[in-house]
Amino acid sequence: MDRIKLHDKYFKLFIPNEKIEEAIRQTAGRINSDYSGSVRPPVFLSVLNGSFMFTASLMKYISFPCELSFVKLSSYCGTSSTGQVKQLIGISDSLKDRQVIIVEDIVDSGKTITDMHAMLLAQGVTDIRICTLFLKPAAYKGNLKIDYHAMEIGNEFIVGFGLDYDQLGRQYPDIYIVD
Repeated sequence: MDRIKLHDKYFKLFIPNEKIEEAIRQTAGRINSDYSGSVRPPVFLSVLNGSFMFTASLMKYISFPCELSFVKLSSYCGTSSTGQVKQLIGISDSLKDRQVIIVEDIVDSGKTITDMHAMLLAQGVTDIRICTLFLKPAAYKGNLKIDYHAMEIGNEFIVGFGLDYDQLGRQYPDIYIVD
């Protein structure tokens, strides 16, 4: 589809699925290279809801033993960040002395990833890497290294491939921007 309507806004096609999948495959290749000799399997910690499609696609290309868990955090209302991160579903297993790869849908201001990083350090995680589908370098205010990003975009508000506009639009395989 070239154009979709969600609530009161129209969105136009921005990034087709084929380009997204290729970028994910290349990102997985970099992760495979870094973790292929790990003694203990790292934990991929997927941030719900937005990263569910990215995580599912990324896992298809990971070639080493690993664990997968989920955490649900929220900082968005409508098309903008509230600036406050809420933990809606927490981590149930101990991550003490583990390697963790945070899997995020998008890093813009960096508030969510900074708060999550601090939470993991407090739990005794020994190595934390950050993997995101989309990075907005112009919006990123954090000081944490983003270890893996599949694509860089501007400050556009995007939906599709797991990302939403007030809970709508996550199911689309492509990425759309406001028309």
